Amino acid sequence: MGKRPAAERSGEAEDRIGKGVAFDYAPLPGTADEMVDNKGAVRPVWQRFLSHLSAMPEKDLTERFARADRYLRDAGVFYRAYGSKGTGERAWPISHIPVLIDEREWKTLSAGLVQRADLLEAIVADIYGDNRLVEEGVLPPALMAANPEFQRPLAGIRPGSGHYLHFCAFEIGRGPDGNWWVLADRTQAPSGAGFALESRVATTRAFSDIYAETPVHRLASFFGAFRDALQGMKHSGDDRIAVLTPGPANETYYEHAYIARYLGLMLLEGEDLTVVKGRVMVRTVAGLKPIGVLWRRLDSAFADPLELNQNSHIGTPGLVEALRAESVTIVNALGTGVLETRALLAFMPTICHRLLGEDLQLPSIATWWCGQKEEREHVAKNIEKMVIGPAYSRAPFFDDNGESVLGSSLRAAAKDSITDWLSSDGPKLVGQEVVTLSTTPAWVNGKLVPRPMSLRVFAARTANGWQIMPGGFARIGSGADVAAIAMQSGGAAADVWIVSDKPVERHTLLPAEGSFTRNMPGSLPSRAADNLFWLGRYIERAEGALRILRAWHARYAEAADPSQPLLADVSEYLTAVDIDTAEAVPETLLRNIDSAVYSASNIRDRFSPDGWLALNDLAKTARRFHVTVAAGDDASHAMTILLRKLAGFAGLVHENMYRFTGWRFLSLGRYIERGLHMTRLLGHMSGPDAPDGALDMLLEIGDSVMTHRRRYNVNTARLTVTDLLALDPLNPRSVLFQVNEIHHEVEQLPNALINGQMSPFYREAMRLHSGLAVMTPEGMGVEVYQRLERELEQLSDLLAQTYLG
Repeated sequence: MGKRPAAERSGEAEDRIGKGVAFDYAPLPGTADEMVDNKGAVRPVWQRFLSHLSAMPEKDLTERFARADRYLRDAGVFYRAYGSKGTGERAWPISHIPVLIDEREWKTLSAGLVQRADLLEAIVADIYGDNRLVEEGVLPPALMAANPEFQRPLAGIRPGSGHYLHFCAFEIGRGPDGNWWVLADRTQAPSGAGFALESRVATTRAFSDIYAETPVHRLASFFGAFRDALQGMKHSGDDRIAVLTPGPANETYYEHAYIARYLGLMLLEGEDLTVVKGRVMVRTVAGLKPIGVLWRRLDSAFADPLELNQNSHIGTPGLVEALRAESVTIVNALGTGVLETRALLAFMPTICHRLLGEDLQLPSIATWWCGQKEEREHVAKNIEKMVIGPAYSRAPFFDDNGESVLGSSLRAAAKDSITDWLSSDGPKLVGQEVVTLSTTPAWVNGKLVPRPMSLRVFAARTANGWQIMPGGFARIGSGADVAAIAMQSGGAAADVWIVSDKPVERHTLLPAEGSFTRNMPGSLPSRAADNLFWLGRYIERAEGALRILRAWHARYAEAADPSQPLLADVSEYLTAVDIDTAEAVPETLLRNIDSAVYSASNIRDRFSPDGWLALNDLAKTARRFHVTVAAGDDASHAMTILLRKLAGFAGLVHENMYRFTGWRFLSLGRYIERGLHMTRLLGHMSGPDAPDGALDMLLEIGDSVMTHRRRYNVNTARLTVTDLLALDPLNPRSVLFQVNEIHHEVEQLPNALINGQMSPFYREAMRLHSGLAVMTPEGMGVEVYQRLERELEQLSDLLAQTYLG
């Protein structure tokens, strides 16, 4: 049988609105709704989607939503939430029902946003240029003089690209009359584009069948065009393009790493950069390399502690000087955060007439700056219809952490004093008309319910002018109150589908089939190399501790006496490295694992989601064991579980990581730490004074019991254990194996040879390798192990001096 006509199916969807538990959908009175028009009919753009949805059992929907949630969880999509309980990573909160908008309406909306982007460019060019808006009285001087986002050192500096703005976002909402308003402009360091991509992927996991047959505009072409635009801003072919992030503590750091990985850009922090003779350079393991374009994700004031905020610890001294020299393009230009000021919305219609000679196609939310007498009186007179908030806030009133006050919520006594408040603090305040935003369907407790929403829409400057992302993401309220839209207040994000009435092009960022160029990975930033090196060391340090503790607790379970000579001896050794055997799962072990997680978090753009999830699973399991596991057999079993999880992580990294410079630093960290671990153990446990059972325990810790039985047809002896664990080049646990691998990796590092001569680091690695390779078991003793330990530590220090400084 063929498919029923769309009209028949859509009519069925209309009939089913309001019927049944799942679809008893009733728009709120006096509020526009995205799915249902003011006559109660389903809008045409929603009819196909709703027809499919109506035919799905609730169990099917639950399974579909679980697929979307699982994707986000497995991909590690998170944002950092700040609140009274501190900060923490939270899963990206998705509202599973997408928002559908007709392509024709979107074209009208896009035209208005393009005009607004041009207007914002003209405004910021005037603010940091001729300053005619202030001189002519269009903008009050007091408003600009007190604006904390106005960066005076940047006045008169024209961007080398010719434009201040390259990437913008707009918070927009639909009013009760069905028209769209701009609630806020995002020009400082707009976030959310990466989350829009992830929301799209998650939503298509839930509705893959509907998405496949619905002509929804794809997002890839938008990102591809902007990537090409970034490439066009480079000053020379040798220039690099990077995303400049404040670091892992930022609430949207996941997105920074995701976008960098998606577009093939470097992810850098301020400390990765230095300015040399007016040029921005990135510190890499191969030396300083030029940066031509920085897509910044940190606020302007923190970008340069030399000329802007001197208390910044995340910026790069000299960055403003590089802008004066026009040697780097920053996207967006420093200082553009001034455009986000809430009070500026009050003057946008007048400014648009003055600079563009046009009416605003998309009006802003009605705003009055209370630094002017007439406007102040208007706000006081209409306080019931107003929300009062900070004039210089860059966030919409529903997302400013409670800094705004709803006039209608004030008591009579408070209203009496509102005039005094406005008079005394007027220049610091704005009044804005209370917004009733449109609603859209959200799935709550097994049915569709209307929830308020706003859209975040993105614009990118490309070779063909401004391009609007055909979608974005919608912020969906957790309740009927508009203030519930904010993520920090429990709001969620929904995908936005721009639906055409004809087939749409399928875009991809992958190159077309045929000829291709194999690009080698770029130079590794020194900070990334440092984190990879220490990730390797912390992981190996944790593994070493786990193996010792497992062996100790297995013997403790048998003897039940920690004063037994072998147990006491190993406890003394562990105490020297700050591990307390009185704790079944010691705090020091947790710190080593947490340090590995921290190092990995600093290089999320170089880390696979699977590896990240495996590492976090290891950390969570260790924390749980810390409070639940008892000493003895229970602890020994727990160590085995943790070792398996750690081996799973190591296996993922080993099998999936590209064998280039980053891999070498990760490997060097592991080899040096494993070499140190085994050297210290041999020095402590293989001597003539070692207690009974020490050699057998040493073989168990070195995972070499079976190998020893196969290799040596004698009982465990000091010489055979020394030969196997110190000098066997084929045993992956031996000291010589680690030194051989170190020598091999060092040979491949940048600048290992300088003008045909070994670098000091390479020479030291060669000396260590040659010295140990000629040793015999009889010649190995406590003094030799102590010397080896010193040489391995010195090698680590020399590596840091050579590549990580």
